[in-house]
Amino acid sequence: MHEETRLPRNGKEFVLFLAIISILSVNIIAPNIMGFELGFNKEVYLETLKVIPFVWIGVILLVTLVANPIVSKLVPKFVAPTDGFNARILFTILFSVTILSIFLTVIGAWIGMREISFEPIKNFFYAWPRNFFIAFWVEILIAQPIARLVMKKLHESQASKAVNT
Repeated sequence: MHEETRLPRNGKEFVLFLAIISILSVNIIAPNIMGFELGFNKEVYLETLKVIPFVWIGVILLVTLVANPIVSKLVPKFVAPTDGFNARILFTILFSVTILSIFLTVIGAWIGMREISFEPIKNFFYAWPRNFFIAFWVEILIAQPIARLVMKKLHESQASKAVNT
C-alpha cells in the first residue's frame, strides 16, 4: 500500500505540520478579521500584531485539546474507506475550521479586547459566518497546501537519504 507523504508520520512531524498551519493561519486570519471589525489601516494591523502570539497559543491549545479529538471521531462517520485523500482532507478541514471558528470567534475577541465580556457572544451570529468563511478559505487554499507540500518535501528528502545510505 502507498504510504501518504503529504501528512506527518510521527510526533515531530506533527509539531512541524501544526506549527506551519497555525502560524500561517493566525498571521493571515487575525489581521483580516480585525480589519473587517475595525478597518484596514496601519494602526489596526499593528494592534493585531500585539495579540497574535496569544491567539496562536489559544489556537494550539484548542487544536490539540478540542478540535483534533472531535475531528478524529467525526471524519470516519463521513468518509468511506474507499474515499480518497482529498475527501478526507476536505472533511478534516471543514470540521476543524468549524470547531475552531466557533471557539475563536469568542475567545479570539476576548484576547483581542484584552477582557472577557458578553460582546463577542452577543455578536456571535454576525461575526462567526464571516470568521468561518475567512478561516476556511485560508486553510484550504494557503495554510494546508503549504504544510502538505513541506511534509511531501521532507519525506522525499528522508527517502533520498535512506536510499543513499
